[in-house]
Amino acid sequence: KLTADRMSKSKREAPHLTLGMNVDMTEATKLRDSLNVTYTDIIVRATALALKKHPIMNSTLKGDKIVLRDQVNIGIAVARGDDLLVPVIHAADNLSLKEISFVTRDLVERTRNDQLTEKDVLDGTFTVSNLGMYGISFFTPIINPPEAAILGVGEITKTPVVINDQIRIREQLILSLS
Repeated sequence: KLTADRMSKSKREAPHLTLGMNVDMTEATKLRDSLNVTYTDIIVRATALALKKHPIMNSTLKGDKIVLRDQVNIGIAVARGDDLLVPVIHAADNLSLKEISFVTRDLVERTRNDQLTEKDVLDGTFTVSNLGMYGISFFTPIINPPEAAILGVGEITKTPVVINDQIRIREQLILSLS
């Protein structure tokens, strides 16, 4: 109920502009297979690194003030039945890809088993929502207040792409940033 209330308020009160971008995931697929991690793990790690370079995106709104956050705490949207919860990977910018994978698996398991603590869902600075596993290519994710932005992750598809004037099949997805 809290998540639904916050998301509804966000959609009503915060202007949402969504930017979409095609991303080549071919090398990420090789990395996923070699390290036994998920695409979400890879995207969370890449997002954490990007947020360190672009701190305005790692901010929160307190009243009418923008507060830049020192730590990158990435929420991951997790479905539990009809519920949507957003547990947080704290200090994601200081974790390796394997550490992110371990934390993510733990959070997802505890979310689905209704074992999250209050600390697990507090202090997010940015959220990643992956709907690719449901066959969704593109969507407009709703910002999780008081965060400044959210990243939507679409389905990975094999797509013909022109590289050096030759057509190649690459694994692509669409990222949607609100």
